[in-house]
Amino acid sequence: MTLEPVQYVLGALSGGLVGFTLGLVGGGGSILAVPLMVYLVGVPSPHVAIGTSALAVAANAAAGLVNHARNGTVKWRCALIYAGAGIAGAFAGSTAGKAFDGQKLLLLFAILMLVVGVLMLRGRGAIGDPGVHCNRRKAPKVIGYGLGTGLFSGFFGIGGGFLIVPGLVRSTGMPILNAIGSSLVAVTAFGLTTALNYALSGLIDWPLALVFVGGGILGSFAGALAAKRLSETTGLLTTIFAGLIFVVAAYMLWNSAGALLGRAG
Repeated sequence: MTLEPVQYVLGALSGGLVGFTLGLVGGGGSILAVPLMVYLVGVPSPHVAIGTSALAVAANAAAGLVNHARNGTVKWRCALIYAGAGIAGAFAGSTAGKAFDGQKLLLLFAILMLVVGVLMLRGRGAIGDPGVHCNRRKAPKVIGYGLGTGLFSGFFGIGGGFLIVPGLVRSTGMPILNAIGSSLVAVTAFGLTTALNYALSGLIDWPLALVFVGGGILGSFAGALAAKRLSETTGLLTTIFAGLIFVVAAYMLWNSAGALLGRAG
């Protein structure tokens, strides 16, 4: 697949937006990446868009993780347990996702996003415990959430931050800012696992992934700084996070449902 030069420019700009989103809310980056690649950049295959975005989002998440680590917002033990449990789920899920119809996959994904957005708004007043630790008592719950979100992340071909952030909050009780920073460990791990699986099937556009990552690294720095400032207002980050989910879900529902109806007609 050969793209035009302007498509690579659009890919870099899209990467910047995705990187900013990852730095700001820890999730949503891969939610934006696939529709941006399909509808803005013009990648003709949904599965190539998914595989390429998984690699790009993983790299952008790693860049955002560096910024959050410097700010001290990452709970490393919780993050590593969560990510380690989810890698197997991500590989199994991505194997199933490659064999699933692309438009139906996007439709299911959008519906799932709406459910998660509602759950996030219901819990937006939760402050959390900044001193939380993942001990033996909490480990089984963290592992369970990690495995489940890894499976979903792999199946839908996403980094899964929009699932990982509430998963970390519910399984550990940590504040949302810590969940955002810690989620980037799992986003990186799940994205790389999914990208590897798609790469084995030749479903990654490597040059596009490179320019997407370049733009994303710049955007992630700005997003992490914004997240640090916005966290001072209770519930604001969660509200922004849920709002982003609703907007992108509506966009994807409109496009995927239209494509399926057009195909049926």
